[in-house]
Amino acid sequence: MLRYPLLHPPLLSALATAGHGSRVLLADANYAHRTNVHHRAELVHLNLRPGLLTVDQVLEPLLTAVPVEAVHTMRPDEGGTPPAWADYERLLGPELPLRPLARQDFYDACRGPELAVCVATGDGRLYANVLLTIGFVA
Repeated sequence: MLRYPLLHPPLLSALATAGHGSRVLLADANYAHRTNVHHRAELVHLNLRPGLLTVDQVLEPLLTAVPVEAVHTMRPDEGGTPPAWADYERLLGPELPLRPLARQDFYDACRGPELAVCVATGDGRLYANVLLTIGFVA
């Protein structure tokens, strides 16, 4: 029995093997879940159908399970702020500001050996990807 709302066994297992500095990618439905991630990253499918689940629906319970020290997003090529980012800012609060990366820099970060987990969501919003860096427990 768990005391927090994250119950998905494969996701919990993947998070349990990650440590301080490891990264977790919450990827939208347009992201190349197999080719734009490090080959050792655990791939967890939560993309039941288009629209289910969204990145913020995964982010909310995930924040109850792991400490997060940094949050990166993929900056749109044409600039601007994707609507999904407002939901992330609401969940993360002012202590964890979004740190946008250019598309290629975001892909490079996700292909790095620090990526421990990629969660494939059904989120159809553009630029809804979030790359979390796991913090530490004092």
